[in-house]
Amino acid sequence: GACSRTATATTTSGSSGSDAIPMTIPHRARVFWPLFSAWVALDFISKRLVESHLTPHVENDVIGGFVRFTLTYNTGAAMNISLGGASRVAFTGLAIVMLAVIFGMYRLTRADETIQPVALALIAGGALGNLLDRLRSVKGVVDFIDVGIGDSRFWTFNVADAGVTCGAILLMIVLWRAPGDKQG
Repeated sequence: GACSRTATATTTSGSSGSDAIPMTIPHRARVFWPLFSAWVALDFISKRLVESHLTPHVENDVIGGFVRFTLTYNTGAAMNISLGGASRVAFTGLAIVMLAVIFGMYRLTRADETIQPVALALIAGGALGNLLDRLRSVKGVVDFIDVGIGDSRFWTFNVADAGVTCGAILLMIVLWRAPGDKQG
């Protein structure tokens, strides 16, 4: 369609010539891969900047006292869910399974779809961002975004967590609104 772009790939046959084969890049790929890559990069860069410029557990106001950057390390999962000494291995395994499921869902997404690839890219980018942290350091995942009023604070999180959360909400909406087999 109008959204398709055609790239030309060249293959060499056994002879001295080459044949041009048109290759269409699906719209979902042009949505998913740039966002996925950008989200992983943004997460990685933000965490390294925070680690190099902030002292752990020292609050740094960004927007008054409402948004602060406070460097912490989380060896557990979302909201500090912990499995004790098994946390690193268990949550690494869970992230790998989650990425496999997300990439499987991506492959099943219609080629012309936009919103579902956005949701999947945010989830996958966030999952990979936190997985890289778990593999990189025994300290755990770098968290630093601290939101709240006074002593009433949300759990400290990072760019990867924001991607997983926003992507999961968006994916739920997409799947809820998707036409399905209605019985009745």
